[in-house]
Amino acid sequence: MDYKFKTTPYQHQLDALEKCSKKRDYALFCEMGTGKSKILLDNIGMLYDEGRINGAIIVAPKGVYKNWIVQEIPTHLPDHILCRTFQWVAPSSRTKQDQELLDQLYADTRDPALTLFVMNVEAFSSAPGTEEAEKFLSAYNSMFAIDESTTIKSPGVQRTLNIVRISRMAKYRRIMTGSPVTKSPLDLYSQCEFLDPELLGHSSFYTFRARYANMQTINVGGRPLSIVRPHNSYRNLGELSDIVSKFSYRILKEDCLDLPDKVYEKRIVELSPEQQRAYTSMRRLALAELGGEVCSTVSVLTQLLRLHQITCGHLKTDEGNIKVLKNNRLKELMSVLEECEGKVIIWANYVQDLETISKEIEKTFGPNSYCTYYGKTKQEQRQKNITRFQDKESETRFFIGNTQTGGYGITLTAASTVVYYSNNYDLEKRLQSEDRAHRIGQVNKVTYIDLICENTVDEKIVKALKSKINIANEILGEELREWL
Repeated sequence: MDYKFKTTPYQHQLDALEKCSKKRDYALFCEMGTGKSKILLDNIGMLYDEGRINGAIIVAPKGVYKNWIVQEIPTHLPDHILCRTFQWVAPSSRTKQDQELLDQLYADTRDPALTLFVMNVEAFSSAPGTEEAEKFLSAYNSMFAIDESTTIKSPGVQRTLNIVRISRMAKYRRIMTGSPVTKSPLDLYSQCEFLDPELLGHSSFYTFRARYANMQTINVGGRPLSIVRPHNSYRNLGELSDIVSKFSYRILKEDCLDLPDKVYEKRIVELSPEQQRAYTSMRRLALAELGGEVCSTVSVLTQLLRLHQITCGHLKTDEGNIKVLKNNRLKELMSVLEECEGKVIIWANYVQDLETISKEIEKTFGPNSYCTYYGKTKQEQRQKNITRFQDKESETRFFIGNTQTGGYGITLTAASTVVYYSNNYDLEKRLQSEDRAHRIGQVNKVTYIDLICENTVDEKIVKALKSKINIANEILGEELREWL
């Protein structure tokens, strides 16, 4: 290729670009950790260099879309490409400066620079976000790309309807996800409809469902209702696979021989208003009031602990009670798990979080889908849980624990994805917990995902740990106060 890459591509990324670079519609079904963001940005850069596009909308979930602005675009888009980058901000949160920046999108659409507009998928649930995207697509020769495209898998949901409706306005379309089928093959319909309704050979979801699902009729309130049969639900899947393979590229980590052994990613979690108020009060005054109870601190290290608890969605008051704060962290974890292939280790720092995670996973994936390994897990049950998790034939997909108990001396090589719901401040515990999956017996690359609340101690803790700093021992007293 004559294209000047900013970062050297891996072979599987080159293969993907060879297949998709000039296609109008294409699906990148690349497992998490294989670098699909770079593939998309290089594809956009190539089309821009050739004069085929001068703009692109990149749509991603809330926990991901800011990463495009602060990390992916600066890292991978070549320096020779003049680029203007804009981020969608909802009208309710928009400042005067935000509005002025947004107005610049249309000030001169003949500007030779490539214009990138990054939006969160939730913006398409309402008219303002949809209308803004529609306006952008009218003004530019664009690519329209959906990152984590399973967010539009539900045919009747408003954001899916809005995105699919305006997708025809784009010159090129891309969808990206590591796991396009999360619950059933029917998940593919809306994702592919976004690309082109003709790709699957069906003009409606119902004809598609009739072809690939075994249906039955039940009586609800005196009316007949067609549903997918609970067992042996799907058919003609070989045919569907052949059709999808014509406009998609599939790659798993285990197929990428040149990937590094460890891949690190982060997912951004927004603080809720309740968390923001508690966090600001605790940071400035070293105390917070919740539901008539007070949480105060007497040392900077305790203040760090309380701030971290707030970002996780709970706080222990001076009376010893746990107050739960409305938060987005659990929702983001479930979004990550939906995208993951195979088994996953989930580390969390607090018992409150471990119990919350366990309940949500049981509700979503079933009672046999997880096992735990922390202080409350009975001693006689712990080895049984490891054995269940390590068994490839077992239903147990998720290992939920804390690094204090499970971070040492055990082998969890059945997983190639590790999620840090929250971190400990101890560098040794982080390194040891990473090595539960990355050790002898592991045949795949391992992806580590940190859930992080922006502009909080979350960011500082992860940055310190990755810089090999033991916070509890190396940052003390006034230095810690300044660090906070």
